[in-house]
Amino acid sequence: MSRSVYYDYIDKHLHINAQRIIDGGKLNMLNLHMHSENFYLHFFNLLYGYELENLNDKLQNVEAIDLIDHKNKIIFQVSATSTKRKIESTLSKEIFKQYLDYTFKFISIAKDASELRSSTFKNPHAITFSPSQDIYDIVSILSNILTLSIFKQKEIYLLIKEELGGDVDIIKLDSNLATVINILANEKWDDANKIESVNLFEIDRKINHNDLDIAKAIVEEYCLFYEKVNSKYSEFDRLGSNKSNSVLATIKREYIKFKGENNADKIFLTIIERIKERILESANYQEIPIDELELCIDILVVDAFIRCKIFENPDNYKYAST
Repeated sequence: MSRSVYYDYIDKHLHINAQRIIDGGKLNMLNLHMHSENFYLHFFNLLYGYELENLNDKLQNVEAIDLIDHKNKIIFQVSATSTKRKIESTLSKEIFKQYLDYTFKFISIAKDASELRSSTFKNPHAITFSPSQDIYDIVSILSNILTLSIFKQKEIYLLIKEELGGDVDIIKLDSNLATVINILANEKWDDANKIESVNLFEIDRKINHNDLDIAKAIVEEYCLFYEKVNSKYSEFDRLGSNKSNSVLATIKREYIKFKGENNADKIFLTIIERIKERILESANYQEIPIDELELCIDILVVDAFIRCKIFENPDNYKYAST
């Protein structure tokens, strides 16, 4: 997934959440506000490296302060009301006398706060507060996210997908994996297309070396399609360099995630399920009957097994027939 796709997803869902709060109405506002407090707690801890905790979890209904970071000496108010009057009312609260060495920050969870960042405020307790830096809204947050590395954007994307992505379709992306499945789906996979171009003895050695039992039948059933898969990969690679390598790397990454499991059969079957999930979420997957999809995935994973991409190889393993 590219940096722009992560950013677009984050942008979209932050605005969806804001609109949900705006449309929530008074009856639901309290629950939405509590949800937003906890969301921004985890969000800002990840985005800015803070160590925020919800003050209301320890002291019920604390006025003016929602989140607090004792290490960095920061206090936050999370609010759907984004007005100068709201902020000045907050700054006037007596509780700020307990936090004079802290910095006050304000999060507008539903509305643009750009005008507020250029305003001046009455601050009777003289707590540290710089409107241009300490007032956040979606626009200012997104401008910070835009400059982050793709790895950091991915972390934020995963958090937002978990927290806010439930009410809309999860983003679907083009995938080389799905493209290969589309190619394989147009082929006949029957005994007439099996070619003994692999060393069955060597493959059996690898099966035994990895203690495969249930998966053994899958490997033995589809290993003879190796040559046909190889020709399909060659066809696919004509569309661009390293395309088949990206598919095999995707399967290998799934294996690496689970290789610590003790049960080799469970690992093999889990890889198949994870690859199926990835394909079903891809925008360029052309829908086929589920049994045909599962057949193609089995063939791909067995091929990766043969090619040394997943599971351990026995000594001097040579899968190609001579």
